[in-house]
Amino acid sequence: MPPTNTRVILLLALAGFASMAAMRVTDAMLPALSQAFERPVADVAQNITVFAIAYGLMQLCYGPLGDRYGTLRVIGLATLACALGALGSALAGSLSSLLLFRTLTGATAAAIIPLSMAWVGNNVGYAARQVTLAHMLSGAVMGLIAGQVMGGLLADTLGWQAAFLMLALLFLLAGGLLTGAVLREPALAPPGQASGGIAFLARLAGVLAIPRARQILLLVFLEGIAAFGALAFAASHLHERLGVSLTGAGLLVALFGVGGLLFAALARPLVKRLGEPGLAALGGTLMGAGFCLLAFAPLPVVAAGGAFAAGLGFYMMHSTLQTNATQMAPAARGTAMAVFAGCLFLGQSVGVSLGALVLRLAGSGVLLALAGAWLLVLGAVFARRLRRWQTKPGAEAPGSEVSSEVRSP
Repeated sequence: MPPTNTRVILLLALAGFASMAAMRVTDAMLPALSQAFERPVADVAQNITVFAIAYGLMQLCYGPLGDRYGTLRVIGLATLACALGALGSALAGSLSSLLLFRTLTGATAAAIIPLSMAWVGNNVGYAARQVTLAHMLSGAVMGLIAGQVMGGLLADTLGWQAAFLMLALLFLLAGGLLTGAVLREPALAPPGQASGGIAFLARLAGVLAIPRARQILLLVFLEGIAAFGALAFAASHLHERLGVSLTGAGLLVALFGVGGLLFAALARPLVKRLGEPGLAALGGTLMGAGFCLLAFAPLPVVAAGGAFAAGLGFYMMHSTLQTNATQMAPAARGTAMAVFAGCLFLGQSVGVSLGALVLRLAGSGVLLALAGAWLLVLGAVFARRLRRWQTKPGAEAPGSEVSSEVRSP
């Protein structure tokens, strides 16, 4: 891979780290926020919902902006804007203020990961793309881990506001480095053709007109409902069920991300050995088992194994979805990947809302077990779809328009 591409991927990994840390930072601190604002956990969990809704809806804006002005340029500016939302969250004096600034953070963080995937799709050939995406998204996985741990640890020590102040500094660093890179090398973010609302709707309609694209978008939406919807309540479940501290609960759930890091490290041999259908099927199985272990774990060590298995399984299946999504509409990858990410995080917002309902009616253990069963079935369905796509006569080969393994910007 050209050195310039390697540097860009490292910067994108840093921005993805900050984005996912911001998304998951409140999971382990929900009990602390509940105490600070004197509201039930289900109420303060709305901060996760509004973040996810803003994140998902804004994909429809950032996709066309990335296609028009250059994905890397838009990522850099949006990352800088995230710092404002994080700072406002740290200074929030009421739940309504926190919800407002979490919405702002979600709306601006929305640009980072989907446009990063679009940049990789435009610059890395299909044969190397899943491994490259796994390496780049390892930054996002580490952010997920840091968000879980940092949220619980700082809530137990310096206070929940300190976590948001650290996030503001991270966003400033990542956004500044990315914007500086684009200013030094404008070719990294070549602008597209000018387009208006009609052109955007045409691109969106073009993506949705593809049967395979519709199926991928539905699958990732359903994945977001179960995986992220349940994950939001996992730390508070362990805190209440096992009596561990918020820091300990955050560390246990952070093993979800460690499973993702293991997949990133082993992506190349796993992709070669299992193939896409195998990754989807095994990923669904591991998620099902992992969330059920989290639901009924009698000891922290069992919960740790469940979180790790669920994370490994999630990234096995989700990376396969991502790789297929990069080929949904090669001529408008910014729009296509934005819609893909939007479906994932709109699924999360639905999942958190449904999870809060199940939490009130049946408890967090039932919530996690239902998510595990949901993901087990989803992995099997996705694997079956992949086998059909691969054996269907006359089906186009993914990435057939890319002849070399890596293309320069």
